[in-house]
Amino acid sequence: MNNELQKNFKFTDTDRLTTLITIKDKYLSGEYTMEEARAQLKEKIGTCTPDEFAYGEQQLKGTYTDEEITHRMDDLLALFDGILVRANNEFPENHPLWVYKQEINAAEDLAREAEALLQAPHFIKNPWLGLFDRFRQWPTHLSRKQNQLYPMLERYGFDRPTKIMWTFDDNVRESISRAYTLLTTDATDEFIAAMPKLIDDFRDLLGKEQEVLLPTAYKLLSEEDFAVMSRGDHEIGFALIPTPPFYGTVPADTVTTVNTETEAPAGFMDELAALLGKYNIGTTNQEEELDVATGKLSLERINLLFKHMPVDLSYVDENELVKFYSDTKHRIFPRSANVIGREVKNCHPAKSVHLVEEIIEKFRSGEQDKAEFWINKPDLFIYIIYTAVRDEQGNFKGVLEMMQDCTRIRSLEGSRTLLTWDDEVHGDTASTADNATDETDKADTGKTETAEVTRTVKGITLTGDTKLFDLFDKVDGLKKHMPSIHPMFTMLATPMAKMMAGKATLEKVSHRSGIPLSELIQKIGDYIETK
Repeated sequence: MNNELQKNFKFTDTDRLTTLITIKDKYLSGEYTMEEARAQLKEKIGTCTPDEFAYGEQQLKGTYTDEEITHRMDDLLALFDGILVRANNEFPENHPLWVYKQEINAAEDLAREAEALLQAPHFIKNPWLGLFDRFRQWPTHLSRKQNQLYPMLERYGFDRPTKIMWTFDDNVRESISRAYTLLTTDATDEFIAAMPKLIDDFRDLLGKEQEVLLPTAYKLLSEEDFAVMSRGDHEIGFALIPTPPFYGTVPADTVTTVNTETEAPAGFMDELAALLGKYNIGTTNQEEELDVATGKLSLERINLLFKHMPVDLSYVDENELVKFYSDTKHRIFPRSANVIGREVKNCHPAKSVHLVEEIIEKFRSGEQDKAEFWINKPDLFIYIIYTAVRDEQGNFKGVLEMMQDCTRIRSLEGSRTLLTWDDEVHGDTASTADNATDETDKADTGKTETAEVTRTVKGITLTGDTKLFDLFDKVDGLKKHMPSIHPMFTMLATPMAKMMAGKATLEKVSHRSGIPLSELIQKIGDYIETK
């Protein structure tokens, strides 16, 4: 019996929990039929709360594999039908679990709409495309669970149910992706045939969240945990609902909060400075320059360099714990500060854990030093490389992951040997080499350029900071119109683009596509005028 987890759950009746786990075990092993096991549960347990059910699932860890429990999860839920008490799932407004519940309610509406479309006498593609614009937001909900809620639960020793639910998450994610591919490639018969199972799996996952995950999390986690989680949730984004306000207040000394100015885990630089001071290297002064391998840098500048790198970096130490990631504005996959200190194998779905373990094993043994992967789809190319980190004596010190969106790089042709600023504007656009231009002329030039990249149409102001996906919510049909502005904008319909929805400003989109910002704003404005 996991006494620490039992203490965290505040369970006091050990005999009751032991009985519940024993009956579960005998049912799974075939010693009891479902009817016999249910009769035993009703006689000896009566009713079972969601957190008791989840705790029992955790305690089966040494007896059955994750795959076995995943395969039998529906049987277990059927076994507890009429015994498992349904939670009310009433949470304070804007609480992270309240937000999950709002998304679930919106998802249930979406499932009902899809079911109604299936009953229509004739297949019409456009309504389905509209529904899938919403279905394809759901991976953001799943990413928040996997990068925020699951790590929080794991800190309390509660990791078995989260690993199992991750498998259900990925099944739904993949089903949505497959169905969308069938829909957009006009494989109508296959699409219609696939939808009933997608709807069933979708609803099943919503049920598991409401019946087990949310009430268990509410019982196990603290108010401080949820306040921290709320900050990280906003880094990843939300599905099907408007962005809610932050929840709660985070203590100033909490390491896992996110500093929205530096975009790095708050406290990271202070911790690093304290560690360096322990070994008489520098002080806790962030501005004091430190001797690095080649040169001198302050902690502040080290942090700024990581922030501005054109690639995403993550570091896992020799103990297989996530120790660092560079939280750049262009991050390809969602990440939050809750991942720090997490076992790296818990950051991946069950189907890919064996690859993670193999990479670490080969790196640790010295057999390999790097592993490369890439995602190559129409209008999307993501390059990923894992590199073994070793000290000067060759000792294994962990794994560095580097990831980069190379889509635009691969589209470049010919050569560029002359300085070209594209659409970038930094205030003063006059040539610094022209000594005949006075400061007044320079200031006027800067103002003219700024005016050129700002436009207001029908009450909507377009600037480089305008978020593209916010425009999609305000302007009907704009998302579908974007590829006619530039062919590369077809990638806005991909799941990868959806992950970046919260950070995709017109300036970033302009830079990715190569179309000048002023031209992009002009064409979007022209379209808005037609609406």
